[in-house]
Amino acid sequence: MNPKLPYILLVGAAVIIFILSCMLLSRGRQSPSCDSQPSVAKKTESVNQSLVFADLTPEEMSQVVRYLRGHLGVPLVEASRAKPSDNCIASVDLQVPAKAEVLRFLDSGGARPAREALAVLYFGNQAEPNVTEYVVGPLPTPAYHRDVTVHKYGGKVPYHRRPMLGSEYKQLGVFLETVAFAAAPTFLQEVFEYDRTNVAFQTTVPHGFQSGDRVTWFVLFQNVSGFFVHPVGLEVLVDHSSLDMSQWAVSRVFYNGQYYRDMVQLESAYVQGRISVEKVRKAPWDGDFSSMKPRAPAAALFPVQYEPQGPRYSVRNNHVLFQAWSFAFGMSVSTGLRLFDIRHKGERVAYEISVQEALSVYGSNCPGGMSTRYMDGSFGLGRYASPLVRGVDCPYLATYVDTHSLSESLRPRKRKASLCIFEQNLGSPLRRHYSNLQSFYYGGLVNSALVLRSIATVGNYDYVWDFIFYQNGAMEGKVQATGYPSSSFLHGDGLRYGNRLWEHTLGTIHTHFVNYKVDLDVGGVKNSLVAHDMAFEMTRAPWSPEQQIERPRLTKKVLDTEDQAAFRLQSKMPRYIYFAANSKNKWGHQRGYRIQITSFAGDHIPEGSSMERAISWARYQLAVTRRKEEEPTSTSIYNQNDPWSPTVAFADFINNETITNEDLVAWITAGFLHIPHSEDIPNTVTVGNSVGFLLRPYNYYDLDPSIYSHDGVFFTSQQDFTACEINPLACLPKTASCLPNFPPFTYDGFRNM
Repeated sequence: MNPKLPYILLVGAAVIIFILSCMLLSRGRQSPSCDSQPSVAKKTESVNQSLVFADLTPEEMSQVVRYLRGHLGVPLVEASRAKPSDNCIASVDLQVPAKAEVLRFLDSGGARPAREALAVLYFGNQAEPNVTEYVVGPLPTPAYHRDVTVHKYGGKVPYHRRPMLGSEYKQLGVFLETVAFAAAPTFLQEVFEYDRTNVAFQTTVPHGFQSGDRVTWFVLFQNVSGFFVHPVGLEVLVDHSSLDMSQWAVSRVFYNGQYYRDMVQLESAYVQGRISVEKVRKAPWDGDFSSMKPRAPAAALFPVQYEPQGPRYSVRNNHVLFQAWSFAFGMSVSTGLRLFDIRHKGERVAYEISVQEALSVYGSNCPGGMSTRYMDGSFGLGRYASPLVRGVDCPYLATYVDTHSLSESLRPRKRKASLCIFEQNLGSPLRRHYSNLQSFYYGGLVNSALVLRSIATVGNYDYVWDFIFYQNGAMEGKVQATGYPSSSFLHGDGLRYGNRLWEHTLGTIHTHFVNYKVDLDVGGVKNSLVAHDMAFEMTRAPWSPEQQIERPRLTKKVLDTEDQAAFRLQSKMPRYIYFAANSKNKWGHQRGYRIQITSFAGDHIPEGSSMERAISWARYQLAVTRRKEEEPTSTSIYNQNDPWSPTVAFADFINNETITNEDLVAWITAGFLHIPHSEDIPNTVTVGNSVGFLLRPYNYYDLDPSIYSHDGVFFTSQQDFTACEINPLACLPKTASCLPNFPPFTYDGFRNM
């Protein structure tokens, strides 16, 4: 062997290592970590002012609880273990100050409004049980409380109207297991192999047929993943109106199309062979067809969005700043996501935009399904805001915000990452033009918008709530529905009420209605409502009188009264309807913001229904009323359990008052009809199940404000469009070729369940 060979090999290896090191270092220089630009300039005054709308802090909630326990003079039981005959705190939330006080503070240097909480208490341990609402303040050190129930609702809230606590559901579950089911052991064992762990329940609302009722159908399912689509055919009606749980009783039983007086009669009929039994194949724990576990292995990663120079928005406390937009945000326990003091280019365009209610009305030939009318605000759209999963629920690099609530507890609860904020490139131009006539140029603007999102999981459904802010001054409110469809046991004429989704599963037809409150302040608090539309007019051609021309012309109408501004669900509404300011733009037009609704709503429940007034907001696709402090919401959490004597009836808001040059509120309803189909298995997708509204500037500006966006692109045929100073897109290989800093994946959704 040549004695020099080992040295030659060592030198060669060293050279290769050096070359590879240079390549790696070079690659590192080409793809550095993305650096954030200097943070968006924040106006400290605006940030501090927005705190007037901020949700209560955990410390403030705890102080309210401590104050109430020490000053009401009655024992308060932890709601999570309270009996119906106990006193307890149901919820504590922010008491939003009166608008006039807030505007004096924000706009005129007035005193900061007192910070107060609204506490909802159940008093079951009283001679006349009732629900009472207290305003408690000032925070952070409470010194007073006042009962506002009568002032808000015209009287005490009867106890039967209270939303059900989790403890009541647990107590009903114990009743079913130990009392109701104990009366039919043979039937349950032989038909369902019942072992106390293999069935799940879903309850119906409202609880009965008349004011004062508290009777509930419990629909039984196999206790597997996605149990909502695994009905077994048994439903039990329980009367739990008594505050003495020993008085609870089964009122009726339904099995496979037949009704029975109680579980005793069902057991007797089964033992005597007088029941038609439909055995349901036992599903595995993962639910089989209802499992959301992917049926395909992981492959190439889906596209991921990142910000090469860091976020172009700022979030500080409850205040968000994005380009020309600024707003404050919050999360109500009952109604969920809400915005305040929404400004564009420094000028307020809306005082409040908030979700009000989500309603579903079901049909079925089973008792539970046919009697279900969910008003999800009573369960809590904010309370059930779910932790968000990075990269799926929101972009991986979104800003995630924790929220806090106090509901059915004496201690506040932290909802980790239950709200997200991100800027999204929508992958299309906001506007563009390619000119190949006369002059040759391209001009365009990427449609990049800011999104504020929360997702509420209420039972089987997941609602994705978005507020979206565009660069042209438009703003969108949108909800997308997903989750599992509700189902009934398929029997008899069930296909009149939906589609068959599996062997024994009927996907039941239902409507979705969502209501929003939009308090626009266009160019000031005082606005009028104006409708523009078109009509064809026939005319003779001036240059050829023998010829007729049909030409569109503009129609204009000021809507003077609330009755004129209440548009029924299926009625024809002017295509352009807008809040008009008392000021004009450069071209002499009243400055305005237009309301544009996206909705595919099914029919509203007939007005002859005994419960319709409780959901009368759903009569209207749009209703504009005078703003009143005593009309803060279109519904009430108490309407769910007593819709026959509604605590708040929206129809009463519309009483033909003048709405010209007044402080106005738009109540917007959007919705869709859902007939579940086989593609809703394993669960419903968001595609096609999205509704909402747009607020668009209409002669508000002298020209499109997005022309001042830094994202604009323009070059002519005479320019070097590969030069960065001409076309910023030419710099992308340099400005965007960085490696984003992805934080480790974490999720807290399964803690403290």
